[in-house]
Amino acid sequence: MKTIIVVSDTHGNRRAIEELFPVMGECDYIIHLGDTSQDGAYIRAAFPQKTYVVNGNCDLMKAGENELTLTVEGVKIFACHGHMYSVKYTQAKLIERAKALGCGVALYGHTHSAFEGEVDGVLVVNPGTLSRYSKKSYCYLVINGAKAVAKIVDADERNL
Repeated sequence: MKTIIVVSDTHGNRRAIEELFPVMGECDYIIHLGDTSQDGAYIRAAFPQKTYVVNGNCDLMKAGENELTLTVEGVKIFACHGHMYSVKYTQAKLIERAKALGCGVALYGHTHSAFEGEVDGVLVVNPGTLSRYSKKSYCYLVINGAKAVAKIVDADERNL
């Protein structure tokens, strides 16, 4: 069994990121889905062996890839910020790309709205945002063999 913390759209809220450091320290992987990928680089400096970063539409100083795939146990994961797949309007392009890459999980951000659900055979997850100006959330993703289970965590309850 492997655990993954997925965050997105942190927009410079280092306090919220640092509050998650204990959880990040205990998990197997950390994925930052952009906006601001420099925050992802900050996390990677603290946890270099297990942090993956993708760039978002607000990332002028690119600290990661535009998208990535990662295989954890038996599950292939597609991660992107989402802006290049029109996720504010539809998840169809995102799901199409994930399926084309053979991924059973698609992670995206950009909308600042948390979402978790299975769509057309793909587990689709948006962790929400850790921005100071929105309802804060992140995703705790568990991979056990070929099964992936996502849980959106309300970070406001943690006072992040």
